[in-house]
Amino acid sequence: MQINTRDAAAGVIFIVIAGLFALGTQELTIGTALRMGPGYFPLVLAGVLGLIGFITLFKAVGKAPSPMTGVPWRGLILILGAPVVFGLTLRGLGLGPATALVVAISAFASRRATLVMAASLTVGLTIFCVLVFSFGLGLPVPRIGPWLTF
Repeated sequence: MQINTRDAAAGVIFIVIAGLFALGTQELTIGTALRMGPGYFPLVLAGVLGLIGFITLFKAVGKAPSPMTGVPWRGLILILGAPVVFGLTLRGLGLGPATALVVAISAFASRRATLVMAASLTVGLTIFCVLVFSFGLGLPVPRIGPWLTF
């Protein structure tokens, strides 16, 4: 029996993360589908992630093994650092510039990223996020923060 170790490891990681998130919702009120409590959505997301993990693990069985390669440090650091940068700059820069900064940082996590692709993603996702969160949902965050007002 052949097992693709890369896919199997990814499936196990998904299942473990889903289990930890599900454990984190134990102290929260779950509620029902019509009256959702604060723990409902995280529990549903944990269930979906766990399901994806089991599907990935199941599909790894019977596939030709692929070797595990090194850790992509560039992508790992940029993707994990982007939410931290967003949290640190949101109040000072505002929603638009903070979103643009985070999208630009995240775009270069891929080795295949080009300047044109990163700029397109940055402009497109920033406009989308400002339209949805500021205009659509009325999020009480300034579009341009005090660090950029003169």
